[in-house]
Amino acid sequence: MVYLDNNSTTPMDERVKEVYCDATKYFGNINVIYDLGIEARKKLNEAYDILYPGIGASDEDDIIITSSTTEGNNTVIKTFLDSYLKGSGKKHIITTVAEHSSIKATCAYAKTHGMEVTYIYTDENGRVNPKDIENAIREDTALISVLFASNESGAIQPIKEISQIARKYGIPFHCDGAQAIGKAKINVRELGVDYFTFSAHKFHGPKGVGGFYVREGAPFVNLIHGGNQMGGKRGGSVYLNGIIAMAEAVKLANEHLDEMYDRVAKLRDKLEEAILKIPDTKTYVDKKYRLPNTVVASFRGIEGEAMLWDLNMHKIYAATGSSCSSERLEGSEVLEALGEDPEIAHTGIIFSLSRFTTEKEIDYVIEVLPKIVKRLRDISMTYAKVKPSDR
Repeated sequence: MVYLDNNSTTPMDERVKEVYCDATKYFGNINVIYDLGIEARKKLNEAYDILYPGIGASDEDDIIITSSTTEGNNTVIKTFLDSYLKGSGKKHIITTVAEHSSIKATCAYAKTHGMEVTYIYTDENGRVNPKDIENAIREDTALISVLFASNESGAIQPIKEISQIARKYGIPFHCDGAQAIGKAKINVRELGVDYFTFSAHKFHGPKGVGGFYVREGAPFVNLIHGGNQMGGKRGGSVYLNGIIAMAEAVKLANEHLDEMYDRVAKLRDKLEEAILKIPDTKTYVDKKYRLPNTVVASFRGIEGEAMLWDLNMHKIYAATGSSCSSERLEGSEVLEALGEDPEIAHTGIIFSLSRFTTEKEIDYVIEVLPKIVKRLRDISMTYAKVKPSDR
């Protein structure tokens, strides 16, 4: 088996799994002063002592534990929707065409309540021009939201430059960091963001737990109401073993960053070079602007879904389009935003490696892929089987 869909979700690190299982014994109510509760609270605080420096947050900031990046993204946008509905007059959101569906769908929801959204387009490398964001700012702009990197194209956005613009105009700035931890050194204070959202399962932690960084003093409104968990900022019993495991995953992700930019990036490059040797293929985004683990390739004449099926038959697991919309048959909006023809955007395949990907696995993919391409092109209704001059 070769798993190359790590931008969608990752296998749990065995060390994280061990921590996760061991932490199930800390089940006491953290809000009660009996011994089991005190012990559970201590473990929660120890996890925070890893999480805060792990992303560069200060003690004055908040890291609110969520179920996922999606929950955090909903929370930040609905914070400003709530403010607008209460009469702030700030009804404008600036975001990008490259965002995850949890941003696009929540912005669409905000629009049904009267808010307005500007989507900034990306260049041929999948990146937004910070000047385009600055030019889109209005007096009623409430929020700027730009993802750290695309799960589809791997394109890394100029977050520091955008944050400087947001700070200049006094506009809160949110960054969807789902693809950040484990692939880049993250310091939220240095990035200059007001909000930063992430999920543990993107960096070899458990599913069902994530983090929502809120800079000191940044506006915040509860999405989930309940008790005093998370300082009253997110109701619901604390997922303690998940939080402890996420902290361990953050620690390990930071420890393995050099490996990601050395060994894993070299494997990525080896796979990409082999793909480009196949006729009528193309890859996207200059490597200097791309996540070190990601290759996005198109194969003329082959539908992405057909390619995924044949890869699956060889126990190779990759992705097409966004992981949250892999059942749709439309072309990739992200590839189209890169300037790709809609017909070719149908053929995009995402290969995303992890620190557990081996050279042997990549060699196997390189061996099998040309055979898959040949078989699918032989039966393709759109791929030319003979040159026009030979007809």
